[in-house]
Amino acid sequence: MTQSKQSALPAGFRLDDYTIVRELSSGGFSQVYLALDHYDRKFAIKEYLPLDMTSRQPGGEVTIIDELDREAFRVGLKCFFEEARVLAGIQHPNIVRVVNFFRANNTVYMVMEYTEGRPLSKELTLAAGSLPEARLRKLFAELIGGLREVHQQQLLHLDIKPANIYLRRNGSPVLLDFGAARQALRRPGQALTAMFTPGYAAPEQYDAKAKLGPWTDIYGLGASLYAMLGGGRLPSADERLQADTLQPASKLFARHYSPQLLALVDACLQLEPQRRPDSLAQMQQSLLANDYVTPLPSLWQKAGAWLTGKKR
Repeated sequence: MTQSKQSALPAGFRLDDYTIVRELSSGGFSQVYLALDHYDRKFAIKEYLPLDMTSRQPGGEVTIIDELDREAFRVGLKCFFEEARVLAGIQHPNIVRVVNFFRANNTVYMVMEYTEGRPLSKELTLAAGSLPEARLRKLFAELIGGLREVHQQQLLHLDIKPANIYLRRNGSPVLLDFGAARQALRRPGQALTAMFTPGYAAPEQYDAKAKLGPWTDIYGLGASLYAMLGGGRLPSADERLQADTLQPASKLFARHYSPQLLALVDACLQLEPQRRPDSLAQMQQSLLANDYVTPLPSLWQKAGAWLTGKKR
């Protein structure tokens, strides 16, 4: 049995006004459950649970394994609670909606709307490896609209990637899994890669002393866009700092996407924060511009698409 399964609350567990149905996902710092309220409405409940420093008692109570981790756990708990408080005050269609948060079992729980749909990473697979430019522009412009409100509340996401961008059944995107608590748990000697996803994390996230800000999330947006163009996950930023082998989007995708979009992606992925777009507003404005021209596919591309049943 994995540590995740050992640590998860069991089906049928009563948690405040909710009943746990099953575990939805598990990470190094939290568990997410599907739960029902008294009216059988579905919710996703996120539990603060840094697995490397906690254990679960039979009654559900969370305990700290090593007394030396107590302060780090407390700081992370405080940040998780503050993250829940801030998100509960934001009602934006493209940001996960927090409807409740509470303390129980010596930890904190965040109750969120349960979203029916699929992650953006799955959409890429269904679209045979890349999405049309108009759709990409619309999706990311909507996401940035929500992220701007979050940044105005002094909260960063810090783990933007296609797996954390969910598409509702109506096609609208919603940004999940904010990382304030994860970031608060960074401490000397701990592997920083546990805090984020290599390939989507900005260079400054590898330096415990570096200043993080909106520019950090801009890098994550650029990396996610690069992946959705068909480029896959980027080399990790620490590898790029040593020897940058990343192929620029403007070179790799010039035959399929407009120069304006590709230039924006390349700008977001600059290793130096000051060389990235100045703001989310500037990035959103660029995505919403309608004066771009997408390259027309060649006759050979059209023939290949027809033969394989794919459309470009």
